[in-house]
Amino acid sequence: MDIRVLRPSDIPHVQQTNITNLPENYFCKYYLYHALSWPQLSYVAVDVSRPKKTPYDAPKIVGYVLAKMEEDPADGVQHGHITSLSVMRTHRRLGLAEKLMRQSQRAMFETYGAVYVSLHVRVSNIAALALYRDTLGFKVGDTEAKYYADGEDAFSMRMDLDYLRNEALDEESEEEDTVGKDEGGEVGSAGKAGDGVDGPKKKEKKRKVRVGRQLGVGELVERNESSKPTLTNGTA
Repeated sequence: MDIRVLRPSDIPHVQQTNITNLPENYFCKYYLYHALSWPQLSYVAVDVSRPKKTPYDAPKIVGYVLAKMEEDPADGVQHGHITSLSVMRTHRRLGLAEKLMRQSQRAMFETYGAVYVSLHVRVSNIAALALYRDTLGFKVGDTEAKYYADGEDAFSMRMDLDYLRNEALDEESEEEDTVGKDEGGEVGSAGKAGDGVDGPKKKEKKRKVRVGRQLGVGELVERNESSKPTLTNGTA
């Protein structure tokens, strides 16, 4: 099974998956709007076990997540929104829905700096509620009356993306701990002091300097110094 970013050529197959499984259906141009406006956020699950007879065979799309960023959030907080999620019945209970959601959430955070992600779900959709609330960790914030075209209410749910922020901080911390560690001393004449004509060479002091992310550098670099060091901290 391959989970990858939604391509415009996938849209007819995604639409078919949507029509097969869900009562909320969309025009092809609505999928295209998502794919062109936020190309990093929507994903498809492709069954690659089916052999292709020709290079032109269409991919067998068995699931998708359609997502976007809220363009004008009412609360003023940058966040993403799940427009639609569906997996074919033949490929359920494989964890595909969770994987699709996780991929989209990570892209929201890494690409747009999303603080949280929101969605709506029918109050009668017990299976979807179990996925969102019990597996993924979404919480019900409100109930919107007659949200759907047929008059059914919807739960408004959201999930904070703090876990991704914590993962990023942990990775930065690990990088700081590993960068600049001694990889072994010099061997042979390079490791001996006093080989130069002027006697022992004075070793230059080196220190690590953190450079701010907004400058495009997110790692520690070494700086040679011949005078007394003055520590400069960049903003993260």
